[in-house]
This record gives sequence, C-alpha cells and structure tokens, in this order.
Amino acid sequence: EVQLVESGGGSVQVGGSLILSCSPSALSFGLSFDKWPPGWYRQTSGNQCELVAAFSHDSSTWYSRSVKGRFTISRDNAKNTIYLQMNSLKLEDTSVYYCAADMGGGMGTPMPCRSPPNLWGQGTQVTVSS
Repeated sequence: EVQLVESGGGSVQVGGSLILSCSPSALSFGLSFDKWPPGWYRQTSGNQCELVAAFSHDSSTWYSRSVKGRFTISRDNAKNTIYLQMNSLKLEDTSVYYCAADMGGGMGTPMPCRSPPNLWGQGTQVTVSS
C-alpha cells in the first residue's frame, strides 16, 4: 500500500527546475515528519536507491555531493509536507525519485528502494532532456 504520496515530477530541459512534494497518505494518517525524519532517494541501478537529501533528527539537512548546491530539501510542518526543490537540473538527475521516512531502518545509501521498515512513496519520474 502507498504510505507516502509524492507529486511534482515531470520532464524538463537541462538547466531547468522542478519541485517535488511528499505527504503521508490516508493510510499513514497521523505520521509526523517531526518524529520520523524524511528524505528523498532516487533510483540508480536495478532496485537500488541513493539518498540525495534528508532531514536528520535534529532537523539539520544533508545532501549528497552530486546535488549539493542545486537541490534544497524543505518542510512545511503545518501541512506535514516536505519538498525537494531541484535547480540547475542535469541529464544525470533523470530518475525515479522516492520520498522516505526513517522508521528505524536508517537512511543509508545506497539501499534497496522501498525497503522496510521505512515508509516510502510510490515514486515520481523526473526526466531531464537536452
């Protein structure tokens, strides 16, 4: 079942921008990102996912080297929603992006996409073209 819901993926040209959003699904109503730190992964080879941005338990942010300075993770606590602002997109940013919440499994990288015990979204496709 879908536990988190992402939106905002799509197609964009190199250098363009997209913003992704993620909220708990109705099935996960009551999930608070304050308690379960969220982050964004993207699929690499096979079923492996790499972490690109995340919040830690103290609300500090982390970015992978490949996206640092271009992507920004943010949150709206009132809406219980997190965002990933992606600027200066490159061809290599093309992937399926997943929102995840750390339910005790850690936010390791890489890790199998949608692996328990963490909660995951269904994924949203981001395609960057020249």
